[in-house]
Amino acid sequence: MKLEKEGLVVTPLTEQKTGLWDMAFIWFCANVAVPRLMIGGSLGAQTVNAVLREALPALTKRFDVLHVCGKGNLDASLENTPGYKQFEYLSDELPDAFACADIMLSRAGSNSLSELMALCKPALLIPYHSGRGDQVLNANSLKARGLAHVMPQSELTAESLPPAIDALWADRELLRQRLAALPDADGTQLVLDQIHKYMKK
Repeated sequence: MKLEKEGLVVTPLTEQKTGLWDMAFIWFCANVAVPRLMIGGSLGAQTVNAVLREALPALTKRFDVLHVCGKGNLDASLENTPGYKQFEYLSDELPDAFACADIMLSRAGSNSLSELMALCKPALLIPYHSGRGDQVLNANSLKARGLAHVMPQSELTAESLPPAIDALWADRELLRQRLAALPDADGTQLVLDQIHKYMKK
């Protein structure tokens, strides 16, 4: 949404409310001694899902992994994998998952990036390379500003992913600081102000 005068393009965000101890994935939040990696996926993240699962033996040596894999994408053979939990999707629990995650692996859609930036979450972005190409542009914009790490899908393998996650972990505090220094990424109040402004006319 573009706002008059300010010329800003903003994204209204849902309010982040947490109820950490009511969650089915309490293990992900409880063990603060273990770094926590959250992966967001959907029907457009089949490649990411497959590579992530292939890389689990290396990743779970260091991280607890919460994997949101999209509807119909659960892998029953991984149900009892130590340090790994998978969900088709999260609804009311999503704010809790964001709150608990130390770092993120994500596609680079505009809504996902707005949430990550508003919550100051260090992220490795794997932009979807087909379609309109907007995810590649989004990801490269954040990379150029030093706000995220980016890996092209063409370079994503079970061998390349663990060191990329390790590099993200090493840079997490710097990325958080840069994200926290940005102007408010939540456009909700700006949108409401504009609505109220035009209602008075």
